[in-house]
Amino acid sequence: QVQLVESGGGLVQAGGSLRLSCVASGSIFSSSINAMGWYRQAPGKQRELVADITRSGSTNYADSVKGRFTISRDNAKKMVYLQMNSLKPEDTAVYYCNADIRFRDYWGQGTQVTVSS
Repeated sequence: QVQLVESGGGLVQAGGSLRLSCVASGSIFSSSINAMGWYRQAPGKQRELVADITRSGSTNYADSVKGRFTISRDNAKKMVYLQMNSLKPEDTAVYYCNADIRFRDYWGQGTQVTVSS
């Protein structure tokens, strides 16, 4: 059974940094994992893409986080990371890890990020 498990959320002051991590566990080969990404959902809003990264390392970012967030991955460890710098109160949301594994979408359980002003 494939699972995505996130870690690294928490409470931080505006201007601070956090690093989110997500590991894909279960009976999967690392070569089965295609694109990986991070989404977020704030209260009363729709879930939105934050950033994603292909297996070869090509990245894509939401305009709202460009220059502040960096996505990366370690294929051997089946992990994806999101380094978040210069955090703003509007970044407050539940952040979800997403992965295309054998052409099927998987989601993590979400981790809360709260940025205080």
